[in-house]
Amino acid sequence: MDDEDLPRRRDDVLAALTRQPLDPLSVDELNDRIAVLESEIERTRKHRDAAGAFKMSAEALFRKG
Repeated sequence: MDDEDLPRRRDDVLAALTRQPLDPLSVDELNDRIAVLESEIERTRKHRDAAGAFKMSAEALFRKG
């Protein structure tokens, strides 16, 4: 079973983030929020790519054996 198949926890930070109202935020605060989210997306992509490379290496190792 993949992690994406699991139900999200009620206290999931991503779910809470998507429920936050944006109306009270100023344009500068919205721009800051976007910058932080874009940075987090890049960090997450790098981690995903590294994890995928590790998994492929492990699978290749076990196929040779």
